[in-house]
Formats: sequence, C-alpha cells, structure tokens
Amino acid sequence: MDVFDFLTLIGGLCLFLFGMNLMSSLLEKQASGKLKTVLSNLTNNPIKGFALGLGVTAVIQSSSAATVMLVGLVNAGILTLKQTISVIMGANVGTTVTAWLLSLTGIHSANTWIRMFNPSSFTPILALFGVSLMMFSKSSKKKDIGAIILGFVILMFGMKNMSEAVSGLKDLPKFQNILLIFSNPILGVLAGTVLTAIIQSSSASVGILQVLSSTGVVSYAIAIPIIMGQNIGSCSTALISAAGASKDGKRTAMVHLYFNIIGTIVLLGMFSIVKGVFNYEALNRPASIIGIAIIHTSFNLITTMFLLPASGALEKLARVTVRNAPEPEEFRLLEERLIASPAIAIARCKTITVTMATLSVDAIKKAVSTLSHFDAKTADAIREIESKVDKYEDRIGSYLIKVSSHPLTDRDSHDTTKLLRFIGDFERISDHAVNILESAEEIKDKKITFSDEAKHELGVLTAAVSEVLDLTLSAFDNEDLETALLVEPLEQVVDFLKEQIKLNHTLRLQKNMCSIEHGFVLSDILTNLERVSDHCSNVAALMLEISKHEALEMHKYLASRKVGSEDFDKKYNEYKQKYSL
Repeated sequence: MDVFDFLTLIGGLCLFLFGMNLMSSLLEKQASGKLKTVLSNLTNNPIKGFALGLGVTAVIQSSSAATVMLVGLVNAGILTLKQTISVIMGANVGTTVTAWLLSLTGIHSANTWIRMFNPSSFTPILALFGVSLMMFSKSSKKKDIGAIILGFVILMFGMKNMSEAVSGLKDLPKFQNILLIFSNPILGVLAGTVLTAIIQSSSASVGILQVLSSTGVVSYAIAIPIIMGQNIGSCSTALISAAGASKDGKRTAMVHLYFNIIGTIVLLGMFSIVKGVFNYEALNRPASIIGIAIIHTSFNLITTMFLLPASGALEKLARVTVRNAPEPEEFRLLEERLIASPAIAIARCKTITVTMATLSVDAIKKAVSTLSHFDAKTADAIREIESKVDKYEDRIGSYLIKVSSHPLTDRDSHDTTKLLRFIGDFERISDHAVNILESAEEIKDKKITFSDEAKHELGVLTAAVSEVLDLTLSAFDNEDLETALLVEPLEQVVDFLKEQIKLNHTLRLQKNMCSIEHGFVLSDILTNLERVSDHCSNVAALMLEISKHEALEMHKYLASRKVGSEDFDKKYNEYKQKYSL
C-alpha cells in the first residue's frame, strides 16, 4: 500500500461518510414530521413498539437519530419512558439494514441478472436519476429525494474506493500485527466503541469494518467484539442530545446505552466461552462483508429477544441511574396525616407558598440584572429557580386538592381556593423571569445596545416593578391588607410607563436613533415586566377579597381605596412622580 493508495482511502472514507450523512439527514428531514406523529400515537404494546422502531430506523437509516427523536418526545411529555423502550430495541435492529445494503458490494457472478444487484452496476443509473431530479425538478421534495439517491450513490462509490485502497493491506505484516491486538475481545469492544463515538454512526462504523474485511485478514474472532463495541458507541449521539433534557429524557438515552451494554456483556461472555473452551475453528476464518451484516443483525435480534421481556427492569435501572432531585426541605411539612386537619394543612401550604413567592421574586430581580450585565451563572440560577417553582406549584397544588376532598368549613374552602390561585400567579411570575432572561441572551448574542434614553427608561420601569414585587411579597407574607392596597396604584403606574416607553421608542425610530430589531426586544421586555405587575395585582386583589362577614365591616374602608377614590389617586400620583421618565 503506497501513498496514493492511502490518499484514495482517505478520499473514499470522506465520500462514504458524506454520503451516509447526506442520505440519513435528508431521509430524516422528509420523514421526521410524519414519524413523530406516528411515534406519539404509540400504544403500550411492546411488539408494536418494536416493529415501529425497526421501521422508523430502516427509513431514516440511523438508530441514533431515532433515539434522539424519542428523547425529544419524552422531554416534551408526549411519550412515556416505558413506551420508548421497545421502540429503542426496534431501532437497534433497524439500523442493521445499512450493513445489508453495503453487503451488496460483495456480489460477484457471471450471471448478468445477479451482477445487476452489485452497486457498481446500478449506482450509475441511480446517479443519473438523482441528478435529473435535483437539476430539473421544481419541487423541493423531489429535489431532496434526488439528493437522498445521490447520497446513497456517493456512499457506495466511497466504499468501492476504500475497498480498492485497502486491498494491499493484506500483504502488510504491520497491518496484520495491528489486527492481532484486537484479538483481545475487550480491546475489540473498546475500538468499536471509540470509532463509532467519533464518527457518530454505527452504520458508518460497520461499513468501515466491512471494507477492512474485504482484505481477507479480518477474522470473525476480531470482527464480533468490534461490532459489539460499535453498538455501544452508537449511543453517544443520544447521550449528548439528552444533556439538557428532562429526567425521563435522560433515562431514555440511558435505556439505549444499557440495552447495548447488557447485550455486549452477555454475548461477549458467550463468545469468550465458545472461543476459549470449545476453540471453535470457524471464528478464525476471514470475515466476509455479508458475514458482518449477519453478525450485526444477530447481535441486536438476540439482545432484543432476552431484553424485551425485561423492559421493566431496564426502566428501573434507568430510573436508579438518573434519580429525581431531592425534594426541598419545606415539602416535608406537607404530611399526609395533616390532611385530616384541614386548617393546619392549609396553614402549612401558606408557609411553603411564601417560600415559592420569594423564589419567584428573586428570579425576576436576577433576570432584570442580566439585561445590563449578562452572566452565565446567573442565567443558570434563574432557570433552576423557575424549575424549582414549578415543583412547588405542582406539590402544593396536589396537596391542596387532597385537602379539598375532605369536609371543609367555608373559611377553609375559601382559603384553599385562594392559595390555588396564588401559586398560579407566583408560578407565572417565575416564567416571565425566564422570558426576560431570553431577551437578555438575545441582547448579548446579537450585540444589541440600547440608547442612553432607553436604558434610563428601562431602569425606571424595572425599579417600579421591583417595588411592586416587594410590596406584594410583604403583603402576602404578613397578610398585610394596608400594604396590599398599595400594589394596584403602582401597577397602574407600571402600565402607564410601559405605554410611554413604547411611544418614546416609536419617536426614536422615526428619527433613526434605533432599529426595528431593538424594538422587538424592547417590546418583549416591556410586555413581560407589565405582566409581572399584573400578577402582583392579582395577588393583592385576591387578598382583599375577604369573607362576607368581614366585607360588611370593611366595605366602606375598601371603597375609599379603590380606583378613582381620593386615597387611590393620591398614591397613584405619588408613584407616578416617583417613577417619572
């Protein structure tokens, strides 16, 4: 093998990987919308799930892409972890279709009809058809189909070039010595894992092994462990995609990994026994291209046969590996036995809701700070707080529903209803914190700089919103109606400031002092800040909705503090002057 053979090998490898990537990515693009619909309509029947996984992967030519799709569907809550397990197994079998297509290159015969099945015979015709679709078709779908066909043609030409380039390796003692290293099954598994993790495709990795087998010096004893490792390496893409997913999304990727690891451990053990104890001579024979395809399919079919009935155990293993985050200490206050004493249970919920409200307020203030000084750690903290607040809403809400199923006094029933509404408003406040953070990220990524006037106006508005939040939190924590009455006048000022800032931006836009892009970001920020104050107003108003007998005693007092009253107008004007632009 000289330098020119080496260059041919590199060129063939590049064509092979490019063709594989082009074909699989376009197949996924054409099919993904329909496939997601089909996947989302899964039943809990594992046999149907297996068949669906096999079919999906046979179509898009990538078990990694299928598993990544499943991670996304689980992350979105469309599928459950249990539903995906049989689909993942089917996907592992479906990905072996590529190896069978590549094995067609090993067809040799004097019979004309049999020779037509060799890719070197039919790929020129496919190439002509694919190019015609790409050049002369006006439909984007037909153009993509043409590109898929060309991807397959490029893949096959790349494989042919590699096969021709490596043909001289069989006479090189150094190459044979390297292969002897992989006669150690553990090293073989490791080599297959690393190679597949690097190129992110078990189909491509198996194809490369098929090319090397064409030299006649790769034995089955070497090929089998490498194929097992290639299946493990195929999990790398799904594991990477699951990094930012939900717990169940991560567990889905782990099921894919465990399927291949357990299959490898079991079958590698059987392989070692056959090789070491029985010294099965056939293992030392040169592996053929079709033989590798058979091994690849057999590995996944056998693994599926003994793991499909144990899918529940795989699910448990994934849940043990990816554990739920420990619950906040406050949740321990929500004891089931207290539900029998609704008044105490509701009081506990109120205490924890104060913590939830404090977190939401903190999230908004942190988010506002990122508008002027973006910090990645602060961004992570905001998202973590928002996730924690979601858990508070879920846990408190579920507990209150249980409390409401017991006989309640009118007062307890009223308090339960109010708390359910309170936690909804506080949860939405934390959501707006993430929205503001996303605007801050857009400002950073697009290098947007607001004018000094816009910065000043935003500073005034955020200060007003900060005070609204502080008033609301203080009123809620201390059950202080006097403080609650201060929220609405200030909320009205926030509304006024929002409209004034939007008007000022329009005037600056007319003078070419800023761009429309600035306006989109500014509008998002203003909307989120205004909605935060709306939720604060909801909380304060709800606090002032007292029971009927209290309302009779305080009716005149509250009427004096409503919109349009002398006291309200006085506070409104004070705040308007305080937060003047």
